[in-house]
Amino acid sequence: MIVEGSAVPPVAGTREDVHVTGRRILATIVDGLLLGLLFAVMAALFGTITKTDAFGWDASMPAIPTVVYVLLVVFYYVLLEGYVGQTVGKMLFGIKVLREGAGGRAPSLRAAVIRTALRMVDGLLGYGVAFVTVLVSGKNQRLGDMAARTLVVRS
Repeated sequence: MIVEGSAVPPVAGTREDVHVTGRRILATIVDGLLLGLLFAVMAALFGTITKTDAFGWDASMPAIPTVVYVLLVVFYYVLLEGYVGQTVGKMLFGIKVLREGAGGRAPSLRAAVIRTALRMVDGLLGYGVAFVTVLVSGKNQRLGDMAARTLVVRS
């Protein structure tokens, strides 16, 4: 029974629900900026940052801090998307990751690991692979979504 005035979310997977490409792009930019800021802070603490020209900077870190950074990035995506269904960028732009056909539940940690691992492929050409895949797939999914059986929908 639907009570008048109650907010009933659309069924995840409808065309309108998954049409969030612009929001996905903006969320990816926000997440990239946050993770870039983390890298800059870690480079300032454990490595070096040098100015290359009027508009450029170069940052580097030794192996151990670099491995720690990579693990933090992986944990950022796996834990936030696996348990909550949203990264900070997705939260800001009102979208979330759901298990396909699971009644609106957040993906499992396994699905989040698959999505995160495939970011290496989806991220090729400045996330061009993901962008094209999202545009041509029927459910606006990137390769990581297809392999993990997830959808990104309005929250």
